[in-house]
Amino acid sequence: METFFYGKEQLTIEKAILIANGTIKGVIAPEIAQKIKDSADIVQQIVERRQIVYGINTGFGPLCDTLISETEVQQLQYNLLISHAVGVGNPIEITIAKLMLICKVQALAFGYSGVSLHIIDRIIWHIDHDVIPFVPEKGSVGASGDLAPLAHLFLPLIGKGKLWFNNKWNKSTDVLKQFQLQPINLQAKEGLGLINGTQFILANAVWGMYKMQHLANVADVAGALSLDAFMGSTAPFKTELHNIRNYKGTQIVASRLQKILIDSQIVTAHQNCERVQDPYSIRCMPQVHGATRNALMHLTELITIELNSVTDNPVILNENEVISGGNFHGQPLAMAIDYATIATAELGNISDRRCYLLLEGKYGLPKLLIQNTGINSGFMIPQYTTAALVTENKTLCFPASADSIPTSLGQEDHVSMGSISARKWLKVIENLEHILAIELLYGYQAISFRAPLQTSSFLQKIIKLVATKVRVADKDNEFYYDIAAIHQLITDTQNNYIFE
Repeated sequence: METFFYGKEQLTIEKAILIANGTIKGVIAPEIAQKIKDSADIVQQIVERRQIVYGINTGFGPLCDTLISETEVQQLQYNLLISHAVGVGNPIEITIAKLMLICKVQALAFGYSGVSLHIIDRIIWHIDHDVIPFVPEKGSVGASGDLAPLAHLFLPLIGKGKLWFNNKWNKSTDVLKQFQLQPINLQAKEGLGLINGTQFILANAVWGMYKMQHLANVADVAGALSLDAFMGSTAPFKTELHNIRNYKGTQIVASRLQKILIDSQIVTAHQNCERVQDPYSIRCMPQVHGATRNALMHLTELITIELNSVTDNPVILNENEVISGGNFHGQPLAMAIDYATIATAELGNISDRRCYLLLEGKYGLPKLLIQNTGINSGFMIPQYTTAALVTENKTLCFPASADSIPTSLGQEDHVSMGSISARKWLKVIENLEHILAIELLYGYQAISFRAPLQTSSFLQKIIKLVATKVRVADKDNEFYYDIAAIHQLITDTQNNYIFE
């Protein structure tokens, strides 16, 4: 099995996903272990010298001026975890909780947090054995880090909370006993080092970007299929046009659309028709899909930075310098996630418009994509669903990062709300999956009316794949099942690259 060295190698979205699914094993190299140990030793020296340092021998937030005695330091860290575990709502997906663990290990492995190697090894044990903590979805304001979700994430270290094991939730103490493991006694700074950070925002962002890397490709393919069914033109995708407006995302989409449609008989058959130009949802796919890709590329850059950053507080630079700063603040990710949410919603918005075009009965297509209308409603109503999902996505596009409610008696007077940004984004992504499933269903139905002309060889592969799930309809069906089947197809092809 391939190995990833925490704190030594750069963690990427792809590597984080591979560690989460067990393809790569994350480990701590000896030199990194020593760096971690040195950091923990500095914290212990601070305690012994009775040097006043926030979070080590003081209270937290508005209690930062309250000094804690040496004998109470361990109790302080224990209390920190149990008092901050105040999340509410449903548990987050197991994969996202596992990604939180992976992200936290990487951050701690840089050796600036004062957390012992013993604790980091225990977190890695949870990752390796798929013993994943219960984390409620709501409760973080995104500064001082994701306090509530991270507190829940690490309750099992002290024998509290719940763990997902053997496909069910268990009391953490029961699972630890099965593996003959004991709860850990937290030392100075360790509780704070565990819960101060952006790993909830970050894990959700990693998961969202992993999905969007796939869905951006699906959107291009669904759009190309709609174009060919509509007998649209590929001229707007020419390289020369996009070289004179040099956006990378636009160029990527234009190039992909050319390749997807390169040998379509349908495109060739109407090259000399009298139509001047197509509606924007067909003609402007490079500009709209490309703008989404630009936003995703920007967020990918920021996620990569965050995956390889120290985001707790205070930060132990060396034995003489412990700095209380704001690396825990989620604003850098929060704003970009809000931007990506809008970009994701727009893929659904333009997809819905293409669905509508295919229903109008133009250029040889039957109205509502079925011959015998009247007694049959045909494919009228699935577009209601895309319209509903598009509008829901629009309501989710309010930027959470534009809001801030002071907390901690005003000590934390500006917070990012990035956790809400990330959670909203995942909802928009889920809605987009269903919208694209409906567009693929429409494109599959519509392209059947172009026979005997054949679409491109690339799209024929997609059509054959869709045909394993649904049939061309000649009367009303329970289209719910068709939509669900194609949605499942989209999610199942996440890793097999058929839409690339």
